[in-house]
Amino acid sequence: MQDRAYLKCIDEQCGAKYPITYTGVECMAGHLLDVKYKDIPPYSLRELFYNRRNPQGSIFNESGVWRFRELLNFCQIDTGDAKMCSKHLVSLDGAEGRLSKPYHMGRVAEFVGLNSENLWLQPEGYNPSGSFKDNGMATAVTHAKMVGAKKIVCASTGNTSASAGMFAANEGMACDVYIPSGQIAPGKLSQAYQFGTQIVKIDGNFDDALDQSLRDTKENNGYTVNSVNPFRIEGQKTIPYRALEYLGWEPPDWIVYPGGALGNTSSCGKALMELYDWGWIKKIPRIAVINSKGASTLSDLYNGSFEGEKLRWNQGKPNIELIHRYYQSLDEQKKRPNTKATAIQIGRPANILKGLRALEFTNGIVDTVTDAQMLDGMSAVGLNGFDCEMASGATVAGIKKLTSCGIIKKDDSVVGILTGRQKDPMLPVEYHNNPENLFARPPKD
Repeated sequence: MQDRAYLKCIDEQCGAKYPITYTGVECMAGHLLDVKYKDIPPYSLRELFYNRRNPQGSIFNESGVWRFRELLNFCQIDTGDAKMCSKHLVSLDGAEGRLSKPYHMGRVAEFVGLNSENLWLQPEGYNPSGSFKDNGMATAVTHAKMVGAKKIVCASTGNTSASAGMFAANEGMACDVYIPSGQIAPGKLSQAYQFGTQIVKIDGNFDDALDQSLRDTKENNGYTVNSVNPFRIEGQKTIPYRALEYLGWEPPDWIVYPGGALGNTSSCGKALMELYDWGWIKKIPRIAVINSKGASTLSDLYNGSFEGEKLRWNQGKPNIELIHRYYQSLDEQKKRPNTKATAIQIGRPANILKGLRALEFTNGIVDTVTDAQMLDGMSAVGLNGFDCEMASGATVAGIKKLTSCGIIKKDDSVVGILTGRQKDPMLPVEYHNNPENLFARPPKD
């Protein structure tokens, strides 16, 4: 089964195509790429996916990523052949995505103003490295292995470095991690060191680290595993797959994500576009992206607060110059993203165009919340016995805000994605030691 998968430029006017072994993250004209499949997967695969929940000794059935391997078969293998799966697919013993599914959380539902039966939250912090990144890293490193890469490279505010380092160590690959000096939670940085990565400190923010990592990757024949890599996006598609499967493939009204580099927004959009095109779903849920007010690039551009024009995908013809002028204004004002939610402290979202495409397809919206609102959201999750990092609190705070202003209706069904677990232990300590915070439980003397 050859040439059933390939890469294609997301710019329809360009439309450049590349073989699946191509390792660049952009076409020759500088546009991002999509993984494309020529075959339409049959609807009957749903039953196979469900049956694989009893893995019967297969780590690839156990995996919450590779359980859906027929929908991600860029390796073009016989997905029913256990030996071929073992030879080609990279997995942390089936642990990636294995425990990730939607849950009802009564305290959160009460906090955001929805009935508990209408709200599901999906904690991706149960992944082995503690965040959603493992979903996409499994597929990105699978492609790296396919093309014979010896070293993977990433920029990170923490979670990517932990995931990349874990997978690289497991596969015997080298891993270079570019980090913005002093802007990464120690709990995340310690993971990267633990897995033997080579840390490269950059004087600047995440955007500077990503730029430097991409330049060095080209010059030194590395393999980038940031979400600009289209194969990372393929693995992250399984986050909405699992949510939809849990809901009987009946889409909710809303899927809500924190907004950072917009890889999750892009992957969710791609998953929904494909499922709709294949006839698997008839209803398209709306995506809501929640930015931090301190890192509000997408919100500023999408809602027209910069120059009055609302940035849109515009059927593949977005106003790129508007984005450039916005970034130029950031430089002129020496304005940098500033939030305690370091996972989404990103000023130049690498996947902004794919994110716009996803928002257009789903009639999505973008909003912002404050650090204080994110911390309340994070703490509400904790009161349900679940753990999430501050950036995940953006999901909860965003649902509350959108519900309170009537954008999310009281009877709407909502799936919120909690992208990672808590790796900055001082955040909840500081929160609960301040009696003015909504859910604070300060210690007693």
